[in-house]
Amino acid sequence: MVALIDTNVILNYITDREDRFRDSSKAVMDLCSQGKVDGYIAFHSLSIIWYSLRIPDEGKRMWLKDICKLLTVAGASHAQVLEAIENVQFKDFEDCLQDECARMVNADCLVTCNLKDFKMAKTKVCSPDEFITLL
Repeated sequence: MVALIDTNVILNYITDREDRFRDSSKAVMDLCSQGKVDGYIAFHSLSIIWYSLRIPDEGKRMWLKDICKLLTVAGASHAQVLEAIENVQFKDFEDCLQDECARMVNADCLVTCNLKDFKMAKTKVCSPDEFITLL
């Protein structure tokens, strides 16, 4: 199964923050590390993770390298970025970019902790809990 993993799932994995999907986020990342899921990360998630982590730059670089070993970086075409800019149905531009990156890799699912933000997604969207039950 091909899945684009949203930034919030990855941040749950890295930071062990309090979140109702904390444990299932870790389980999703474990499935990616075991090769049971073909996991992707949107290119722009890397900068979001960088600025979200409150640790020295050396630690940030370590985490980003580790994430890139688990997940393949997915981009979006110029046309897809323009489409995302014009897409007024998405309230959050960043989430629209996530969806476009998921489309670029033909993801079966976009895994996120914020389902409500992806009501207009073109890709199937599921929570970490739901994703685990799909496998």
